[in-house]
Amino acid sequence: MPIVKTEAKIFACTQSKVLGEKIAKAFGADLGNVITSTYSDGEFQPSYEESIRGTRIFIIGSTNPGPENLMEMLLMIDAAKRASARHITAVLPYFGWARQDRKDKPRVPIAAKLVAKMLEAAGATRIITMDLHADQIQGFFERPVDHLFASTIFLPYLKSLNLDNLTIASPDMGGSKRAYAYSKALGSDVVICYKQRAKANIISHMELIGDVTGKNVVLVDDMVDTAGTLTKAADLMIERGALSVRAICTHPILSGKAYENLENSKLEELIVTDSIPLSQDNDKIRVLSCADLFAEVMNKVHNNQSISSKFVM
Repeated sequence: MPIVKTEAKIFACTQSKVLGEKIAKAFGADLGNVITSTYSDGEFQPSYEESIRGTRIFIIGSTNPGPENLMEMLLMIDAAKRASARHITAVLPYFGWARQDRKDKPRVPIAAKLVAKMLEAAGATRIITMDLHADQIQGFFERPVDHLFASTIFLPYLKSLNLDNLTIASPDMGGSKRAYAYSKALGSDVVICYKQRAKANIISHMELIGDVTGKNVVLVDDMVDTAGTLTKAADLMIERGALSVRAICTHPILSGKAYENLENSKLEELIVTDSIPLSQDNDKIRVLSCADLFAEVMNKVHNNQSISSKFVM
């Protein structure tokens, strides 16, 4: 039987509308028309205002909390399924709820798996996401997952800085693999911070494993939430003799006192992607767009081409 080539259409959830427009432009298409109606009690209903029957559609939307972002993605997928779309690809620049990827104490949920199952139950036939909190989350899905790495965006920028005595740092033990991958690509040393938490987002103690004297340090992490870990690590490294400290974090959650923490820290620069829109501007934050990365991968997926070149680490 001949392979049926379907049309591709791109839509975006409310929060990711700006990023969706950038991706659609880089893809070479217009962003599809979706109208969201909202009831007085907060219930909302998305509606596709064009035919998507028999098409491959890409729905762009990060699912960071609150729950409205995830719910909107689920409703968009369900509506597409009921409108007879042939392929439904959920494009999640940031896969929210990913920190709950295991039972770290009794009687708690594994939210990351629950979210994966909800996306599949809604009707998603493929997932495209970037820098999961844990690579193993891919195993929570029974559908194909394209897990992209923001290193393809960050590495060229880091190289353009031409920093002498560059050292890559991980803000915690869990991120050591990511730090080693960056150090290998850049031919630099690695240091690791060891931290203990009193509770979520509260650090009780931090120590540095390695020497940063006379070094230009770049901290690497998948996300920045309250920026407590990053700023504490940056201050510690300056105290230990580092010349400068920058941080690379793919997903700028930046909740709570994050902006205040950044302003009061010795962190020279925080480099992030636009997977999540910033709630306010800040001179210390540099945003590198992930639109071209997603557009290229979406094009290759649509045309059944290999995307292995985008798996840098």
